[in-house]
Amino acid sequence: MTDQIDDFPGKAIILSAGQGRRLLPLTEDTPKCLLPVSGKPVIAWQIDTLLANGIQEIVIVAGFQIGKVEMLLAERYPNHSNIRVVFNPFYEVADNLASCWIAREEMNTGFLLLNGDTLLEDNLLSGVLRTQIAPITLCIDFKEKFDDDDMKVQLDLLGQVKQVSKKLSVEETNAESIGLIRFSGQGARLFRNAVEQALREPEKLGSWYLAIISALAKQGIVSSHSVVGNHWCEIDFIQDLQRARNYFPCVEIAADQSQSDQFLQAPG
Repeated sequence: MTDQIDDFPGKAIILSAGQGRRLLPLTEDTPKCLLPVSGKPVIAWQIDTLLANGIQEIVIVAGFQIGKVEMLLAERYPNHSNIRVVFNPFYEVADNLASCWIAREEMNTGFLLLNGDTLLEDNLLSGVLRTQIAPITLCIDFKEKFDDDDMKVQLDLLGQVKQVSKKLSVEETNAESIGLIRFSGQGARLFRNAVEQALREPEKLGSWYLAIISALAKQGIVSSHSVVGNHWCEIDFIQDLQRARNYFPCVEIAADQSQSDQFLQAPG
């Protein structure tokens, strides 16, 4: 079950191609990954956390307003040549499985896969990097009640993942995916091959990559890692920005912070 050959992921892939329409009007001209949280862009929080934990090679899959993403990276990380952007031209018509397909050639070693709207505290990521190595490790959290929008996870008695889907019933659901997965070298190969095969079917263009993880779980190669006790936040709605700021305070100040503050403070 374990893959002891590559015990540390060589890179991280961040999926940040979408606009984030549920955050309109904040994302009318700004991709979700550039929205400020406590004065610091979401993508910068992610990159800084990865760098702080020894992940030096970072690939961002961008789409909507990619020029703004590239400009921010050039300004904030001019000396990090291993931080780079790849373009997903299908961001308006496809879901994040297509972003994985765009980045499939980067999956040539053990890596981390991170949703572009998930913020993680440093301690959470360091725990993931210290966990026992499996081909694929899905990071999960627990709560009393799960929402329709949660990516739900069913586990077996040993903590292995059985399936992942937003459509799991209450009886089937044990946890939720937080949007972070660790792949060993073996897991990377299996995932890349499955992504390549899936996109040969046109109807899969609108699929989530976690459908691939759910399919691979049937082979008994997807483990789970609990992040209970650590702060993380998925930013889907304007209200999520306030929760993120409570978890991730920062001394930086961004000029466009005031716009999102106005929506957070508005009545109703």
